[in-house]
Amino acid sequence: MSKPKLDIPISVLDLVPVVEGQSVEQSFRNTLELAQHAERWGYARYWLAEHHGMPGVASSATSVVIAYVAAGTRTIRVGSGGIMLPNHAPLMVAEQFGTLESMFPGRIDLGLGRAPGSDFATTRALRRGLSSSGDDFPELLAELRAYFQPPAESDSPRVRAVPGEGLNIPIWLLGSSGFSAQLAAYLGLPFAFASHFAPDYLMQALELYRTGFRPSDDCPEPRVMVGLNVIAADTDEEAAVLSTSLYQQFLNMIRGRPGRMKPPTHPDRLDWNDYEKSVVMGQLRYTIVGGPDTVRAKLAEFKKQTGADEFIISAAIYDHRARMRSYEIVADVVRGR
Repeated sequence: MSKPKLDIPISVLDLVPVVEGQSVEQSFRNTLELAQHAERWGYARYWLAEHHGMPGVASSATSVVIAYVAAGTRTIRVGSGGIMLPNHAPLMVAEQFGTLESMFPGRIDLGLGRAPGSDFATTRALRRGLSSSGDDFPELLAELRAYFQPPAESDSPRVRAVPGEGLNIPIWLLGSSGFSAQLAAYLGLPFAFASHFAPDYLMQALELYRTGFRPSDDCPEPRVMVGLNVIAADTDEEAAVLSTSLYQQFLNMIRGRPGRMKPPTHPDRLDWNDYEKSVVMGQLRYTIVGGPDTVRAKLAEFKKQTGADEFIISAAIYDHRARMRSYEIVADVVRGR
């Protein structure tokens, strides 16, 4: 007997997790296999996130990984969730994504953020020779967008992005506060909120975006993508065990000891004190853990709460097969299976 459909597009957010006892090479193979299955299961997009200096994350060379995933799939959109623009010269980003769009026409998304995506020392190493602190994000964005404009019929010399100029690559602004929400609204761009790890300003940011939105040719109406963690399994009990890898990952980050993803344990055996637990659970407030019925109910509730146009789902699960199964369950739930 079929169950109600959720009637909302779903996408994948992948950090290319590196787990204990596994090589980075295998992590990339796992990413490609997941992308191929996500395409089959009807996911709209497959986004990779820029992070640096994290032993458990292998997506630092984000545009390279996007090319790898796009080459191994056929129809699913592939993009960045996101590129941290202050880390890069806008011309380089325009050329990289112009190259990607030329290789895989009509399939590339460019999601942009302004956070460093790393610690202070790594950020300094990345931005050597760049003066950006992130406060000039609107100016960097304007420069980047200008490189995608068609070439002007003028003899005056100008900097050109080749490939890049004249290409219509969808740009999304990513954020975890009101800043990017207001900027996306002002520019008429789609907006994605990182509620899967920064939930505090979700509803405020969505309100700012929707009330301040100015229609554009590329985005005539507000379009909101909301991030959340979903750890799905065939039973609530199995999902609860799988979720402990995610909790350990965030626990180690707040302790200042990021590392490779740890295997799951029994929820009662998580080694945290009350304060650490409250911090981790607060950061992961928008996390759904459970079997198909639990996931269905909580996704429907979250859709009603946010009015999201699309969900982008992260699943930090140690075992690759269990991670694949989690995304399959979510796809089945959304389709009413």
